[in-house]
Amino acid sequence: MKYDFLAGATLLVDKPLDWTSFDVVNKIRYHLKQKLGIKKIKVGHAGTLDPKATGLLIICTGKATKTLQGFQGLGKEYAGTITLGATTPSYDVETEVDQTYPIDHIDELLLNKTREQFIGDLQQLPPIYSAIKKDGVRLYKRARNGEEVEVQPRPVSIYAFDLVHVEMPKVDFICSCSKGTYIRSLAYDFGKMLGSGGYLSGLRRTQIGTHRIEDAWQLEDLLKAIEEN
Repeated sequence: MKYDFLAGATLLVDKPLDWTSFDVVNKIRYHLKQKLGIKKIKVGHAGTLDPKATGLLIICTGKATKTLQGFQGLGKEYAGTITLGATTPSYDVETEVDQTYPIDHIDELLLNKTREQFIGDLQQLPPIYSAIKKDGVRLYKRARNGEEVEVQPRPVSIYAFDLVHVEMPKVDFICSCSKGTYIRSLAYDFGKMLGSGGYLSGLRRTQIGTHRIEDAWQLEDLLKAIEEN
């Protein structure tokens, strides 16, 4: 498939583990500049994925970057794993466990009753380890510096939250939700409402709007395709 990257291309990319979304953008931009022999080209993404998450990123180049805003408003689908009985400051595996809790009281009935309470329109507190800016500084930078961070709740919608496999303390799930939903906060809040603790131990974004991960490029394959374009 041939792309006109300057006129504008929309690319579906499977973000690798431990890469930031900006890492992926920068890598693609570097290869495009080298291939096209230019100093500047616009490259952007629609919807940040955390470093410890994998899955679908929508990347736009050139004039197509003007369409990024439209992608950002689309609903998302995720598949992931919540580990119960413990919490971390980042609500995922980026930071170490800071507290542990009993899980002996958690059974299938409690899991499902609790799950149901998260479906619908919610006010959700984002994690303090997030890319949200306060006074021009991203919250995760303040948190890593040991600063006290105050976050405000945000309205989000959870369309579906299904538990697909339980092998305590791990719970595998699929979640469909609105833009702006933090799955890390969902994991933390789910653990808390269970009378225990929880953190996100795995996450993969599988869909944005009608765009699915099955149609995405592996990053290395995309970079080869850029070279051969």
